[in-house]
Amino acid sequence: MSIDRLVVVGGSLAGLRAVEAARKAGFSGSVTLIGAEEHLPYDRPPLSKAYLEVLEGGAEPEKPYFRSDDVYSEELDVELMLGRPATGLDTVRRVVTVGGEFEVGYDALVIATGAAVRHIPGTQHLEGVFGLRTLDDSIGVRAALDAGARTVVIGAGFIGSEVASGANKRGVEVTIVEALPTPLVRATGKQMGAAIAALHERNGTTLRCGTGVAAIEGDGRVERVVLDDGTVIPADLVVVGIGVAPCVEWLEGSGLTVDNGIVCDANLWTGAPGVYAAGDVANWVNPVFGIRQRMENWTAAAEQGAAAARNALDPENAKPYGTVPYFWSDWYDVRIQFVGLPDADEVVLVDGDTDQDGRWVALYRQGDRLIGALTVNGQTEIMKYRVLISKGATWQEGLDHAAKRHALAAEKAAAAAQAQCPPNRGSRQESFLEVGDSVLEVDQHALEVGESPPVADDADVHAVVVAGHCDVGGLAFGDE
Repeated sequence: MSIDRLVVVGGSLAGLRAVEAARKAGFSGSVTLIGAEEHLPYDRPPLSKAYLEVLEGGAEPEKPYFRSDDVYSEELDVELMLGRPATGLDTVRRVVTVGGEFEVGYDALVIATGAAVRHIPGTQHLEGVFGLRTLDDSIGVRAALDAGARTVVIGAGFIGSEVASGANKRGVEVTIVEALPTPLVRATGKQMGAAIAALHERNGTTLRCGTGVAAIEGDGRVERVVLDDGTVIPADLVVVGIGVAPCVEWLEGSGLTVDNGIVCDANLWTGAPGVYAAGDVANWVNPVFGIRQRMENWTAAAEQGAAAARNALDPENAKPYGTVPYFWSDWYDVRIQFVGLPDADEVVLVDGDTDQDGRWVALYRQGDRLIGALTVNGQTEIMKYRVLISKGATWQEGLDHAAKRHALAAEKAAAAAQAQCPPNRGSRQESFLEVGDSVLEVDQHALEVGESPPVADDADVHAVVVAGHCDVGGLAFGDE
């Protein structure tokens, strides 16, 4: 059959990318975008990051819309049905019910309804209790932080930790409560979850692990959080970050298979004629790893939205969508990035020290394969590991790559040190060279200042202290 009507359900990143991909592919039929929120599609990562920051002069942040109204009407030629959620799907008649009353017909359908935050029962009546999934959530949280609200974050995942970091920067009293003994286990594994969580204590944020929430109390507005161990924490703002659930309730009776999202094949096809899924709601077979996954990250949503639309419009030439998962999170002055899978047989720290500030890199092994990589302040490293994982690199290949990158960084550091130290001939001073865990005294008599003494091949050279004053990497080395 000919495809003249494309309907996208979900005013999300995945939904927008589906619309854009359709037009880019040359589709000239009608396109309708249905969204539950009244807002135009917007970027979610800033909601727990930049949108909560204090701006100069008390200015309000711009809403993080992807596109302006005129782009939708003129460039994309899409009909927007916003503020009206989809409430039903008939895959036989090929119609979507909107708001319980309107029916929108389709030839091809992309479902990108995303996920909704999980709430703590009994808190809906209290002001000051938020999830953080929507723009309206972020506006409410920002207003509370502006007022200096004593903040409790429930859940030490990435979203909750970003909110806590933002509150900390403002000088607001903030406590994170995590029911598990170790945070971030599902996202990064137990070993690295503990290492990342230590960033909170290092930056002065209270983190309480291994205890749950017994009650959130207040008279119309939140006043306190009561923990399972009886501890009472005063609170004016509570941000609940205990995960999300895919938005699939409206699909009841549709015939689609729903199990932790909409079950799809590798092409993102749901099994119903013309119906594909993308983003947080899609549970599909990832051919890169040969396993079923449902992802909750920006990159997958963007890529899946475009792939689902292309496949929906040209099902005879549908292509599998495969990817190496990637996400990032910003806490305090640190960027955390992860690629791959955290379910590893072994995790090895190949660069840096998790007990100190600065960059560090950890690799994840599953069998004989490099399966994941985690970096802290390793923006120049992470995508190289993503490429290796996508190519099915072995564990040894991953370790070899890490060794080469470490050696290259050491060479650059040494070159930078030499460039920053001015020549000073003729002085005889004692200097020190740190090699591995040993500190060696070096006679400078025959050396030009700024020149490193010879060391054994593959030595782990951290710093060279030379005569005169040299400021390298923020560390000042002087004559004393």
